[in-house]
Amino acid sequence: MTKVITVIALFVCSLLSAQGQFEQGMGKAFGLWKEGKNTEASDLFERIAGAEKASWLPNYYVALVNTTTAFGTKDSNQMNLLLTKAQNSLDIEMAKNPNNPELLVMQAMVHTAWIAFDPMTNGQKLSGKVMELYSKAQAIAPENPRVVFGKAEFEIGGASWTGVDTKPLCLQIEKAIGLFATFKPETPFSPKWGLDRALEAQKNCK
Repeated sequence: MTKVITVIALFVCSLLSAQGQFEQGMGKAFGLWKEGKNTEASDLFERIAGAEKASWLPNYYVALVNTTTAFGTKDSNQMNLLLTKAQNSLDIEMAKNPNNPELLVMQAMVHTAWIAFDPMTNGQKLSGKVMELYSKAQAIAPENPRVVFGKAEFEIGGASWTGVDTKPLCLQIEKAIGLFATFKPETPFSPKWGLDRALEAQKNCK
């Protein structure tokens, strides 16, 4: 009986230790990202993903860091490196859970980065896929603010080409801002970004 208790105690201790290491690692990676050290943050998230395969979050943040960096890149080689890394990390998690709305939004963002980089080449090829991803995410999580905002923002971005009336889309951005106020992330590291971008988009609407 003593042996059983000892084994259970050791197992619990190892779980707590692993959890502590995960939290420390994620906290450090977020700190690097906040400091603008995107490459270092991405590399650390990638190492955490390799050690913590049960969590989709480290690979999600590899994709997010590299995709947001790509939006500010004009060099085609750098763009390709960033979005390939983002896509590879995302593919790992999408294979495990293709119905995770946050991953669907992330995939839409990767495609959008390619469209923004070269709209003439990638717009027609990827715009339909982006809308499919947002529609699927919205069917799964209609109250997720990143889903509502991302879809509206993408449609507003394409309005100059499609001629779509942006007033209903601006109402969707207002709806997203309301959802950000009530949205509760599942864990301390779950996605909660987007409110600042939604507020900026709201200003542009006005």
